[in-house]
Amino acid sequence: MAHASVTLQLATLPDSPGVYQYYDKDGKLLYVGKAKNLKKRVSSYFTKNFDNNRTRLMVKKIVTIKHIVVKTETDALLLENNLIKNYQPRYNVMLKDDKSYPWICIKNERFPRVFSTRRMIKDGSEYYGPYTSMKTVHTLLDLIKGLYPLRTCNYDLSEEKIRAGKYKVCLEYHLGNCLGPCEGLYSEKEYHENVEAIRNIVKGNFKDSLHKFKNQMKELAAELKFEQAQRVKEKIDILENYQSKSTVVNPKINNVDVFSIISDESYAYVNFLQLSHGAIIRSHTLEIKKKLDETDEELLQLAIVEIRQRFNSLSKEIYLPFEVELGEDIKTHVPKLGDKKAILDLSERNAKYYRMERFKQAKIVDPDRHEKRIMAQMKKDLRLSEEPRHIECFDNSNIQGTNPVAACVVFKNGKPSKKDYRKFNIKTVEGPDDFASMEEVVYRRYKRLLEEEQPLPQLIIIDGGKGQLSSSLKSLDKLGLRGKIAIIGIAKRLEELFYPNDPIPLYLDKKSETLKIIQQLRNEAHRFGITFHRSKRSKQALNTELETIPGIGEKTVVELLKHFKSTKRIVSASFEELSKVIGPSRAKKLVEHFSNKS
Repeated sequence: MAHASVTLQLATLPDSPGVYQYYDKDGKLLYVGKAKNLKKRVSSYFTKNFDNNRTRLMVKKIVTIKHIVVKTETDALLLENNLIKNYQPRYNVMLKDDKSYPWICIKNERFPRVFSTRRMIKDGSEYYGPYTSMKTVHTLLDLIKGLYPLRTCNYDLSEEKIRAGKYKVCLEYHLGNCLGPCEGLYSEKEYHENVEAIRNIVKGNFKDSLHKFKNQMKELAAELKFEQAQRVKEKIDILENYQSKSTVVNPKINNVDVFSIISDESYAYVNFLQLSHGAIIRSHTLEIKKKLDETDEELLQLAIVEIRQRFNSLSKEIYLPFEVELGEDIKTHVPKLGDKKAILDLSERNAKYYRMERFKQAKIVDPDRHEKRIMAQMKKDLRLSEEPRHIECFDNSNIQGTNPVAACVVFKNGKPSKKDYRKFNIKTVEGPDDFASMEEVVYRRYKRLLEEEQPLPQLIIIDGGKGQLSSSLKSLDKLGLRGKIAIIGIAKRLEELFYPNDPIPLYLDKKSETLKIIQQLRNEAHRFGITFHRSKRSKQALNTELETIPGIGEKTVVELLKHFKSTKRIVSASFEELSKVIGPSRAKKLVEHFSNKS
């Protein structure tokens, strides 16, 4: 229920697009949001029942609502992004990234230098980037240096000073890396033509440079200047090699931004690819920590505005995995097939790889975060009321109807807890009856936990379909545990999960982590159950075999087992050891029987 003053503020909100701000009793900014219709959006916070605890907590704290009306939804999106960046409210997702990325600067001077920098100075110089990898910057600068001779000195090369002979050429000139503009040996016109070619290369357009070098090479070859022609050919090879590495898409796809999003319960990862002249000139992935129940659409919309601002992208076309409202000036496209779909898939693959890397790092650096994320994901995927920190999985093993046994494996915080595993001999069921066996072991397991006042699991998984699930429910009913522990059945097709009183199974995504953990549980239960079954079957076979030896009766077998504890030890015991227990004549019969077998 909203506070009285909040109710009054809600009543006066306009139906226009805009940005709203929530403040607490101390005037602290809690949250900034945007809306097509301010009244509808803000009111929904006070009428909806939120699953997310953080959202419920935030709504309780709201005392003041402020709003700013804007013309369009796009304006609202830009304003929201700027306010979040400036004030960093507690409940907003953080799109901040404190890194200062490198740029390539073409300096504003008569003979421009080209170099990398992390500081932008507004002196009329051109800055290309920012680049997310210093390696890319070094590669590009090496490429430029190899193709075009530019100066590296920081002298003021004004016309008067050069004419006055103020400077002398340096070592760079003698090495052939600079053509000596300081002594007027390199014309300003030619220097600027080279700088223009560099601009194109930095933008990802190699076509003009390649064309120029190929013509140059032909001219030199025609003049029989083969050595110089060879040097130009080397430049062509360098350019083509660089181009082939960066071109992974159709060259017709020009000046396009590509965005994709991968998200889980706690985090989202937005990948950005920038394409120019058929080449990927930039790739960046942004990690976003979710604060409330943000949708992928909301997160992607915010991330696009932030990333485009940060990387100064002016592309008028964007490829997206689903429609997102970004204003009339930007053309959005959701590719379904062909080269455009391939580039969107590539972006998604980059986001997935980044997410996997972050998971691996988190596992090492912050195992708690990794656990929390998996538990939150399982709770959501399996529609549970609480996180399944303690899971127990049951499996029956009665191969060819003999020695019916069952296994119970226990996972705590998503990992096997082997000391808690339990095995059961089926006592009350005659013959192979999976349903009755499951009913028996589930009853015995939880009757014991209740008697010993041990903690109960949050989730029980029954390896089997509807029949085994119904049998297990009978046991939970008898113990008064129905509804207190979540229980699901897994069919032979692993991704099919059955719930009590629901004829339609839930299907899990085959790639989901929840399914992987259930798969691991089921495999462990199988392994543990079958190992127990085999050892029991082989023991019984040996016990029966002992009784078939002439002169060895049931009483002798009991005596031997009492002393040696296992059939294996009886088989490997020496004649003297056996004689002490059953006398020399029967010991001799046993030793002869097993030595004949081997």
